[in-house]
Formats: sequence, C-alpha cells, structure tokens
Amino acid sequence: MLSPGRGLRRAASDDMVRKPETVGWKIAAELQSLHQIHEVETWLEGGQGRSVRIDGKNANQIALGRIARILWLVPSMDRLWMEGADGRRRFLDRMVLSFDPTHAQNTLTYEKAMRERNRLLKDQVRDVHWYRALEAQMSDSGAAIQSARTATITALTEAQEGAETEFPRSNLSITMAEGVEPVDNAEALADALAASRPRDLAAGRTLVGPHRADLSAIFTAKGVAAKECSTGEQKALLISLILANGRALAQSFGAPPILLLDEVAAHLDSNRRAALYHEITALGAQAFMTGTGAELFDSLDENALRLEVTEQNGESITNVI
Repeated sequence: MLSPGRGLRRAASDDMVRKPETVGWKIAAELQSLHQIHEVETWLEGGQGRSVRIDGKNANQIALGRIARILWLVPSMDRLWMEGADGRRRFLDRMVLSFDPTHAQNTLTYEKAMRERNRLLKDQVRDVHWYRALEAQMSDSGAAIQSARTATITALTEAQEGAETEFPRSNLSITMAEGVEPVDNAEALADALAASRPRDLAAGRTLVGPHRADLSAIFTAKGVAAKECSTGEQKALLISLILANGRALAQSFGAPPILLLDEVAAHLDSNRRAALYHEITALGAQAFMTGTGAELFDSLDENALRLEVTEQNGESITNVI
C-alpha cells in the first residue's frame, strides 16, 4: 500500500475495511529512498477514497511512485503465461508504472474515454463529433501508453544481460490481437479509430488500440514460447522479469526497488533458489520473501532475517528463528 494502485491483491480500498464495523484503516511508514527519509501515510475513512500524505503534506498516489518503487510476485501470477491477455497486459503495465508513475493516469484517461466510446457504439450513435472528441483523448493517451510499454520492453531486455547468474532469459515483445495493427503515434491511432468505427458499431465495442495488446515471451535458451514451458520454467521466467525490472530501476531510478515475493521458492529447484537469492543480494534490494518451510531459504546468507509466523488463540505470532 506504499505504492500507487490497488496493491498486490488488486483490492479496492473498501475491501480492506474491517467488517461489519466498517472501521477505516491507516498505514504509516518511514521510508528511506535516494538518501532521503520520508514519512508516508495512507488511509481510508468515512467512505471516502484513499488518501495519501507524504512528509506532512497531502499528495496523490502518483507521488508514492516518485519516491519509491515496489515490485511484487504472488502465487496468483504463476499462471500468467497460460491465461488471457488481460493479466499479461496488467503485468506489463505494472512494470511500466514502476518506471513512469504517470503511466497510471494515461491508462485511466484512455480507459475512461474508451468506456464512453463503447457506450456510444452500443447505443448505435453515429454522430462523428462525439466520436472525434473521445478519440482525440484516446489517441493522445494511447500513444503515450504504447510508447511507455515499448520503452519498458527495451529496458527489460537490456537489464536481462546484467544477470549475475544464469537465470533464464526471455525474448520479449508486444503483440496485438488478430487483425489489429500496432501504432506508435497519436495521429496514426486517431486514424485507426476513425477507420474502425463501422466495424466497432457492429461489434458494440472498440476493436483497435493499446487495450488489445499482449505481452509475449520466448524462453531464449530453448526458443520455446513461455506458455509451452514447464511450470518450473514459467515461474523462473516470471522471476527473471521481476529481477530484470529491479536491475533496470536501480539504474534509471538510482536505487533498487523494494521486492515483495510471496511463495517465491515454489516450483524452483535448489539451484534456481540459490540463483534467485544471489540475484537479490547482488541487486542490493530490500526483499520480503515468504515460504511454507524454513528449508526453502537455507542458501540465503547471514544477511537474511528469518521470521516464523504461527497462530495462537486466534492471533498471529511472529518469532525470529
């Protein structure tokens, strides 16, 4: 919750309110970033939206992304390569957001205008003036989205070469849905939206644009698509991207990100677990990792703080081990 957006479980602010009392919540932290100390608070109360305060001043969520970068990997993402394009697109956009905090606003602007356009399409509205106004917003924000995604793919590709170990590499690319041509500037996207109106009217939705993009990955060593790899290989490729994201951020942002890695050792053999821990140590990032057994972290060095969480009388107890 110290980063922009809904966090690692994609939970809405209201979902985190204690029920049935509907009591609000608040998180406060002291964050050291780029050799500066920041006091950060974020909270929800009174049925209002989430609020943020940094160093005693009210701020928006984008400001959180400017002072610290947080990356995460959770078990629900393990099937990323097997499921639909929506999940991979969100995964890509989360990586883009780690480089460019304004990406969230561009995405919101694009999606809001697209919803309005889709409403016109469903109602079979044919007034071109309505479409032009919305398509102008979609083309400007959509071109920025596409440009940021392309820049992120380039940064990740370069960062994979900086791996300290032979952690698996992947060839990344952005693909579009069948029949959709990629565009790289606002004018071309505006033209594509205008040309697609008859087809969109028949479908009742927008069929062209960056919302039809997908993230493609090829396991470099085997030349095999990620979706065709084994479960362990898919997890390793996913971790490799998170690590590459961290290395690229350390270079561009000036400090490594905070890593949240839930059940990270699942599906990894002992060699890959050792490679993962070596990479995290080499990155110099503060990392929080969870697992079901202490033996999964045997190859970590003495710099690791090991905690065991147990339950007693309905309460969670944390002990150093």
